[in-house]
Amino acid sequence: MHEIGIARQIVRVVEEAVRGQEAPAVREVVVDCGELSLVIPEYLEKLWPVVTKGGFLQEARLVIHTVPGLAECDDCDEIFNVVAQEGRCPNCGSFRKTVLSGKDFSVREIHTDPA
Repeated sequence: MHEIGIARQIVRVVEEAVRGQEAPAVREVVVDCGELSLVIPEYLEKLWPVVTKGGFLQEARLVIHTVPGLAECDDCDEIFNVVAQEGRCPNCGSFRKTVLSGKDFSVREIHTDPA
């Protein structure tokens, strides 16, 4: 379960982002999780309270936005959702594709209370 390392990295990213500000209270951390990123959102949600317990993010809510895993078929140029179509182009049936989105994982937003 590599999600614990990812949760800890999110904490480090947020800590670095708010460093130097006048002790803002972080309310919410919003992340983008690609369908093809190999990160399981449910695991991340369960681990969030564990990695933030007793720290400055203990009260912060984790919001996970799922980024669709889209691809373009190399044979017919159809754009489709890789997960929903189980990797096969719905137009021509080919498995040959170029992934366009959904492989990344990133911290998108950090919402703080005004100082």
